Amino acid sequence: MNEDSKKYLQEFRLYIEVEKNFSKHTVIAYCSDLLSFLVWLDNRDIRDVNYNLIKEYLLYIQQFNYSKTTTARKIASLRTFYRYLYRERVIETNPAVGVHSPKRGKSLPEFLTETEIEKILNNIKIDTPAGYRNRTILELLYATGMRVSELSNLNFENLNLDENEIKVFGKGAKERIVLVSDRAKKFLQTYIKTVRYLIYKSDKNKQTDPIFINKEGYRLQTQSVRLAIKDVVGKIELPKHVTPHVFRHSFATKMLEKGADLRVVQELLGHSSISNTQIYTHVSTERLRQSYNVAHPRAN
Repeated sequence: MNEDSKKYLQEFRLYIEVEKNFSKHTVIAYCSDLLSFLVWLDNRDIRDVNYNLIKEYLLYIQQFNYSKTTTARKIASLRTFYRYLYRERVIETNPAVGVHSPKRGKSLPEFLTETEIEKILNNIKIDTPAGYRNRTILELLYATGMRVSELSNLNFENLNLDENEIKVFGKGAKERIVLVSDRAKKFLQTYIKTVRYLIYKSDKNKQTDPIFINKEGYRLQTQSVRLAIKDVVGKIELPKHVTPHVFRHSFATKMLEKGADLRVVQELLGHSSISNTQIYTHVSTERLRQSYNVAHPRAN
């Protein structure tokens, strides 16, 4: 890989990190994808890359049997990179314009039933400060549908519990308001008033302080939430792969099953496009079909 390629990759990373405000995960993935591409190019100049060379690279990576999702991301990283180089006038034409991602079959998101949710929540031991904190977190994830990264980034200034509201900042730093159930609010209030101090004895909390902390007093990271879920799901032997995002899926599915308007659910989830929200209508429809096939005497 030549020095110019390294320089442009570093500048691109800064562009998607600062100007485009991509998530940390996306920045790492895109840069990793592009590094593989630049290593494959070897000493060839990225300014000399044409459509045929990109297609040759895509044929090359087929041998690794990547999933359609991973292949689509690798193509997206190339297209974004060359769109950036074209915008910056590093290249005169964009060689990635005609490159298309493979069609991905739509898979229905995993979700939990109300019974499964309650089983998980009720099996979290709340007789320890960390246990109570984790129960509060999962209550909030299910009650609000927020992403685990949004929850991790919550500060005291984001709370308006008198109105059962929490301000969150989603993808692209987009601000929105999520609503909190009375049950989740009670857990959160108890955690703030008594439990948080037991986790880390600190002075009076500032508005900019994180709500959820670890025993050192630092902001609780998303991986800690994932581990807490993995621990309790393992103990009750639930035959599902449960992640924080599954709680978000479960929230959306339940809202639509209970008759919530699709646009309202879109707003609460912070989806930029309603097509992202519509997948949950397919989940609800599939559940209706299954119930019909089981219950109706002439369904089969």
